[in-house]
Amino acid sequence: MMEQEGPGGSGGDAGHDDPLQAVWQSVESIVAPGRPQPPPQQQPSSQQLSQQQPSQQLSQPSQQLPGQLPPQQPPGGPEAQGAPGAREAQGSPRVREWQSAPGVLERQSAPEHRPVCQEPAPAREWAPAPEPAPAPERRPAGAEPAPPLGGPFGESAGEPVGELLGEAVSALGEPRHSGKRPPSYAPVPQGLPSAGEGPAAAVLPDIVVDGAAYGPLTVRAASVRGDSHRYLGEPRQDALCVTRIGTPGTGEMLLLAVADGVGSAARSHVGSNQVCRLATVYLDRVAQALLSALRADDLPAFTELADEAVGRIAVLLADLAMHENQKPEAYATTLRVLLVPLDPAVRTRGFLAVGDGGTALLRAGAWHLDVTKEEDPDGSGMIDTRTAALPLTRTAVARLLAPAMPGDVLVLCTDGLSTPLAGDQEMRDFLRAAWGGGAVPGPVDFLWQTQFRVKSYDDDRSAVVLWEGPA
Repeated sequence: MMEQEGPGGSGGDAGHDDPLQAVWQSVESIVAPGRPQPPPQQQPSSQQLSQQQPSQQLSQPSQQLPGQLPPQQPPGGPEAQGAPGAREAQGSPRVREWQSAPGVLERQSAPEHRPVCQEPAPAREWAPAPEPAPAPERRPAGAEPAPPLGGPFGESAGEPVGELLGEAVSALGEPRHSGKRPPSYAPVPQGLPSAGEGPAAAVLPDIVVDGAAYGPLTVRAASVRGDSHRYLGEPRQDALCVTRIGTPGTGEMLLLAVADGVGSAARSHVGSNQVCRLATVYLDRVAQALLSALRADDLPAFTELADEAVGRIAVLLADLAMHENQKPEAYATTLRVLLVPLDPAVRTRGFLAVGDGGTALLRAGAWHLDVTKEEDPDGSGMIDTRTAALPLTRTAVARLLAPAMPGDVLVLCTDGLSTPLAGDQEMRDFLRAAWGGGAVPGPVDFLWQTQFRVKSYDDDRSAVVLWEGPA
């Protein structure tokens, strides 16, 4: 059995005193005055300390403050060298091989510390501080003192909290719904993924809320786990991103992105979050070229840059699958990105996408549900459940959206929102009133509004919404 080491690094024998023992006994006498105390250990006098050999003086620990650990002995000190097996460990071939291995940084040792030996200060007696006298109550002349409030939340007897505090405790309630009856699923978070089944899924939150404001531009973003995933205890497969890329100042752009992991792919929840990060990295590297293309309304140049970034993202996502012994299609996910220059003189917005989703515009109270003209190019009206996805698809659909007008509301979303928005008039009316009234909702209100429920639409739902202020 391995013997526990004492403060000096040897075997914990009786000849070495614990430097914290005096402190511990002082505290113990306060918190448990009736408990018998062990006899105090006799401290050596200054004369005895001065007669000790230098090696013995070094082994005495310096006086410690409460809560501090004793200083460690320098490597190779007398106690460390005298510990059982210490000399053999220092000279073993395995240790010499590790110390000389390439790429291993040698730990720098601290300069030798020689403690000052002195008599420990006597422990102070603890006494509670005297309570200050209560200040006299001050009120205007003739004013009556307010009656005391009772109850656990400070409400007076028989008076509810809501009436007392008004709007401060008002609740939004359950999200609104379309039709006479709400969907069957519960509208709140349910079962969570298990860490034992997959840590990457278990750490994903049920709900994400984000936002930003830059001059006339305001962003709100939310991603919510779908009702079916909540019911089954599955992770949210959607992801979103709200960040900046480019050179600070007029060379910067907002990068707004949503990604929708393909439901049949086992690790699409990892893929969707990963592509948002990779899109930030690679679009930032070509941000100046992308901004130049937006300034010049140069769609071919913008498309070439978008394809290059998407190709790199696809390669790295496939490489991640290989390292984890997975097939690339296990990480299948869509990606939709909106690039918004912070320079108010540039009114063009860049859009690139891989796979399905929605890009809608609310202008002057009217919805334009497909501003990128990509969802049904043939005009057949048929819904296709197939979708392009990374990492198998390595080219992007690119568009330039211009010009942005003051008061515009641009919605970038996954199909968990775009599909019911296109098919349900009540949802369009509700979001038109919520988002098109001129005032930008707060993050909590936006989250509640985004969760407007439509029966049979129970997929994950993510939306990043941009409000265009005056130029």
